[in-house]
Amino acid sequence: MTVLRSIALFLLAALAEIGGAWLVWQGVREHRGLLFAGAGVIALGAYGFVATLQPDANFGRILAAYGGVFVAGSLAWGMVVDGFRPDRYDVIGAAVCLTGVAVIMYAPR
Repeated sequence: MTVLRSIALFLLAALAEIGGAWLVWQGVREHRGLLFAGAGVIALGAYGFVATLQPDANFGRILAAYGGVFVAGSLAWGMVVDGFRPDRYDVIGAAVCLTGVAVIMYAPR
């Protein structure tokens, strides 16, 4: 159950961070205004809190593993929200990153 909880928290963190960054991007780069940018800042702050809920107590390990989740999540976000079409190298790279996440977080210690 701990692994499932950890994965769910990584997904929630990705939603908050990638969604927050996207909202800031929309507010500033796409001139959608301060409401978008402000909502993005709040979502980015929420990401920081979600990360603290991970069962592992090592900040460096959590953040390192989350980096792989962020890579794969960013590509998925782009596909769903912006119509991005990843090529095979994007997919391979994301798979490598997620493999790294699994090794860092869930290898027996």
